[in-house]
Amino acid sequence: MKKNIGKNKRKIRVRKKLKGVNLGKYRVSIFKSLRNISAQIIDDSLNKTLVSASSTEKEVKKNKKNKVDTSNLLGEILAKRALDKKINKVYLDRGANKYHGRVKIFADALRKNGLKI
Repeated sequence: MKKNIGKNKRKIRVRKKLKGVNLGKYRVSIFKSLRNISAQIIDDSLNKTLVSASSTEKEVKKNKKNKVDTSNLLGEILAKRALDKKINKVYLDRGANKYHGRVKIFADALRKNGLKI
């Protein structure tokens, strides 16, 4: 129970710092569970999700090998969808996760495929 409270505090603290600094950019919010990862690009001024991708989609499931490869593939897919909607400047909201492992691989895949973080 205490772990959940700490996680929520950390998520709120990270998001609060990010929203004040990164005006004019869209937010990439990441959710990571033990098996899956999902991300969405959000316009905070409209409170609307513009683009999303998840490891539970058919397109990703058939190419799924391990969690690291899935994170990399998901980053590529989200970047392509964002560039199709003419979104190129974003900032990363890692939530309660550390910038390490699958989150870092996902962010690197976004950068490689044309998004500026």
